[in-house]
Amino acid sequence: MTVAADQLLIQVSTRAGGFSFTRLASYLQALPLTLILGFFFVLPILTIIVVSFWDYDFAGIYPDFLTMNYTDTLGSWVTWKTYLNTLKYAAIVWALTLVIGFWVAYFLAFHVRTAAVQMVLFLVCTVPFLTSNIIRMISWIPVLGRNGLVNSTLVQAGIIPAPVDWLLYSDFAVVLAMVHLYTLFMVTPVFNTLMRIDRSLIEAARDAGASGWQTLWNVVIPLAKPGMAIGTIFVVTLVMADFSTVQVMSGGQSASVALMMKNQMSLLQYPAAAANAVVLLVIVLLMVATILRVVDIRKEL
Repeated sequence: MTVAADQLLIQVSTRAGGFSFTRLASYLQALPLTLILGFFFVLPILTIIVVSFWDYDFAGIYPDFLTMNYTDTLGSWVTWKTYLNTLKYAAIVWALTLVIGFWVAYFLAFHVRTAAVQMVLFLVCTVPFLTSNIIRMISWIPVLGRNGLVNSTLVQAGIIPAPVDWLLYSDFAVVLAMVHLYTLFMVTPVFNTLMRIDRSLIEAARDAGASGWQTLWNVVIPLAKPGMAIGTIFVVTLVMADFSTVQVMSGGQSASVALMMKNQMSLLQYPAAAANAVVLLVIVLLMVATILRVVDIRKEL
């Protein structure tokens, strides 16, 4: 009886020791990533939150605990209009990039037969990323300007009697530049999702008598939703944080939240900019959480 009890005690101790060692090893493996994320991600966000409650004037910022920055932000109709304008840009750019990105990815995945040609065409789409966003954005100015390529072509063809002004320094120019800059962020995850679709499902739909559009709507699009959700997160977050495109392509005639924060920082109003950053972060996180509730993207991770 004593021998059996001793053996049982040894087995329990061994299992407990093994469990503790395994658990400790898991924590040690996760420690480097935890430290990196804590230092480069969590700590800056906590700093922004703390600074958002500080006081400031034209000479500097002062540690304090005031809600003035949030009341000024949320109580101003101008600020609300800026947020609504930013959301408008995000919605329009998201819709356009989703349509364009899906059809480009669909063409690459289903109409290009060989993998080599698929990769070549996909790499062609990435060529513009070899230059900076600023250069690609500014390249639209000689195209859309009053004496630019588009206006000159339309006037010479007799389509319009005189150059039009709304092509540049307008909301149209902002949206066009953003679509150009961010469409690839939609193409990549959608293409990755479409390439994972089992082609036998499409063949089964065709054998069942489904037309091309019925197959697309009932088979391809539902299976592509995780990639579309990931692309949506990329595009929406990038548009919400973009200030250079709005500033340059609108000619200073439009505004966004990021541009407002940039102007506040240029005036040394760091606590006010931090408060706007916190509000913007909350809005973006709510949007991302909504997307994740609607679509399960774990299939793509």
